Amino acid sequence: MQPRRFLRVPTHAVGVHPEQREYPRATLNLPLRLRASGGVPEESPRTLVTRDISSTGVYFLCPKQLAVGTSIELEIVLVSRPLGLGNVVMATMAHVCRAETAAMPGWYGIAAAFDDVQFDRDDHMPSRFLKP
Repeated sequence: MQPRRFLRVPTHAVGVHPEQREYPRATLNLPLRLRASGGVPEESPRTLVTRDISSTGVYFLCPKQLAVGTSIELEIVLVSRPLGLGNVVMATMAHVCRAETAAMPGWYGIAAAFDDVQFDRDDHMPSRFLKP
């Protein structure tokens, strides 16, 4: 069974890094929460920010050094509505592909590949769209 992934990021609407990758990356600053690393839950998950995202992975800055190959659990807020209804959060298991020292002292650039993706919404589907 293949892990769930989302097929496309709307890079035509948000811009793409000038690289020739198999899956284009969108330059988006989305709220990201590191929930666990190496199977150990974070004591107080901090809200971080993505630098870019694609259908297969994400790059973000982190105040914690993570080794390549470490499994991590992330929450990324894709849509945030002011009144709380209509939020879409991507909950994913991923693994660190690259870790590098960031320009900001004590921070690290983390590139992670998604292993499994799940979407959570806080609004309800109208009954007319549900199968009888």
